[in-house]
Amino acid sequence: MAHHVHSHDHGGHEHGHGHGARAARDESWRALWIALVLTAGYAVVELIGGVLAHSLALISDAGHMATDAAAFVVALIATAVARRPPSQRASYGYARAEVLAAFINALAMLALILWIAVEAVARLLTPAPVSGGAVIGVAATGLVINIVVAWLLARAGGGMNTRGALLHVLGDLLGSVAAVTAGAVIYFTGWYPIDPILSLGVALLILRSTWDLLKQSTVVLMEQVPPHLSFDDIGRELAHVPNVLQVHDLHVWHMSADRVALSAHLNLADGNAWPATLAAAQAMLARKFGIEHVTLQPSWPPAADGRRVIPLTALDDRS
Repeated sequence: MAHHVHSHDHGGHEHGHGHGARAARDESWRALWIALVLTAGYAVVELIGGVLAHSLALISDAGHMATDAAAFVVALIATAVARRPPSQRASYGYARAEVLAAFINALAMLALILWIAVEAVARLLTPAPVSGGAVIGVAATGLVINIVVAWLLARAGGGMNTRGALLHVLGDLLGSVAAVTAGAVIYFTGWYPIDPILSLGVALLILRSTWDLLKQSTVVLMEQVPPHLSFDDIGRELAHVPNVLQVHDLHVWHMSADRVALSAHLNLADGNAWPATLAAAQAMLARKFGIEHVTLQPSWPPAADGRRVIPLTALDDRS
């Protein structure tokens, strides 16, 4: 009879890693709160300035900052949810809330990029007068704020949730640079088309990073094999573990943005050697692929043809 064995390392390394992860989440939590206050406050200032100066570059930058603020709110909620321990209803815990937040943030950025592109084309077809001096003053202040926020988030760590928020800010930082440039060109030359042209350029620049974040979060949510791992290589390495004859029903997926899980059935040559085989497989997966949440089920080859096999269901017929 096959035995189902679930292995998960809870040793000192995991304990130390847990403390480090909590410290990183706390740092991320503080950075996101500061970023939210700064970004939301100045988004209102830029929106008013953009409307008064008739600048699409400023309005698009204000839209970036408003989307950033919304992204920070989602990120804060996700961080709070991710701190909850596993429960009977969520046996893996809530760490994947971070990935869901990153997915939502990427979708919001795509919507904003589309709006900026449409509005920029309309402005190119019908140029509107823009107050260059006002654009320079408001955008320069916004640029300073975005630099401070980006620095805070970069120091907070590299989780997917924080990276998603940082992506928003970097896009907004580019928007601020474009707005300052547009204001300077308009102020010194009076060439109004530069405003929508630079806005469109910023939208195209941040499109690739936004698309990458969307793909990365989708891979986790769809439980696909992590891009940095090779399904075939993992299967071959498992098959080369001593006492393993065959590997089947192999599955590799993301439990969260940073943790990978694996399950597989292993056909064994000798069932009595299963403890040693399990230990060898665990060590190999952790060492070569960084996979520590492992579920392996051993099984044995069927009896040779011509030998009598008594099915287990026959035991239920005796009464």
